[in-house]
Amino acid sequence: MNQKVAENPTKNRRDRMNPLTVVTAFMVTLYLVSNVMAIKVISVKGISLFDAGTVTFPLAYMLGDVLTEIWGFKTARKVIYLTFACNVLFVLCTALGLILPAPEYMAETNAAYATVFGYVPRIVISSLFAFLFGELSNAYFMEKIKKWTRGKHMWMRTIGSSMIGYIFDTVFFVIFAFGGTVPAWDIFTMITIQYVAKLGIEALSGTPLAYAAVHWLKKYYNDYENKNNK
Repeated sequence: MNQKVAENPTKNRRDRMNPLTVVTAFMVTLYLVSNVMAIKVISVKGISLFDAGTVTFPLAYMLGDVLTEIWGFKTARKVIYLTFACNVLFVLCTALGLILPAPEYMAETNAAYATVFGYVPRIVISSLFAFLFGELSNAYFMEKIKKWTRGKHMWMRTIGSSMIGYIFDTVFFVIFAFGGTVPAWDIFTMITIQYVAKLGIEALSGTPLAYAAVHWLKKYYNDYENKNNK
């Protein structure tokens, strides 16, 4: 009864954590966070600029670039589908919380929960379709541009593929998430400004982070291979 389960040295390495697992976990988390943050619209001087999720969303795209760069399009596609499934699970769980009864003394908290997560399903459903079209096209063109440039100029493929992916993602998301609740002019300005903002964040922070991550991961796998070949 008190015997311990033996460690499996192949599956459970104490000294290392699978980088693919780490990148996947961060990517799923960033998408979930971005969907919740998207409820808040950032406005300056009465002009609706973009939702707050725009700040974190390009980082998720950056991880999609890293996935494609290191592990290839097929692996990136699997992670994209996994992220899609996690978002669906998130919607189902929060929706369950909406219908569960709450005590009267928690009425204010329950109302706040309903206000936030009652809107989340529309945000997430809109995001799911935008996510699939946007992220898959981003990963696909990331690999295509890499072949066209013969593996050179990574910044060209990270930004170039994002320019295409963000068209699908931004237009689909804003129209389906905010259509009917936000004036048409605000929809137009949100699409335009959000697209520019995402590209700006991608260029200024996402691409440098992608360079750093790819450099570290290549070094990690080279060191790991050299160690095992000795």
